[in-house]
Amino acid sequence: MTKYAERILNIINESSEHMTAEQIFLILKKKEPKVVLATVYNNLNMLCDKELIRKISLEGSPDRYDRKRRHDHLVCRKCGRLSDMVFEDLTGTLAAQFGGEILYYDLKVFYLCPECRQQETEDT
Repeated sequence: MTKYAERILNIINESSEHMTAEQIFLILKKKEPKVVLATVYNNLNMLCDKELIRKISLEGSPDRYDRKRRHDHLVCRKCGRLSDMVFEDLTGTLAAQFGGEILYYDLKVFYLCPECRQQETEDT
């Protein structure tokens, strides 16, 4: 693993945020002033391919990157806030319904966060 890949992996694993490539680039650039954005994207792709990190894709939003630890996500449909949530592991249930082995799943639950719900209440 290159030094950039290792540093990027550490940035993601030490963060509680779901950062974009650009956000990771800005953090890395503070310690590695010569790094370029293309290097960050290349290393993020490699880390995803090796299943060391997760890429979270949401329609209309840049990809975000997350730790590999098993967890799910709540996504606010209005503001796009992405939060970690641990639901009951569904692997066994899905495998039984599917009739085959499940490698993994990526559960995103869409809702309105408390702030957006409050705003909608105030707007009506």
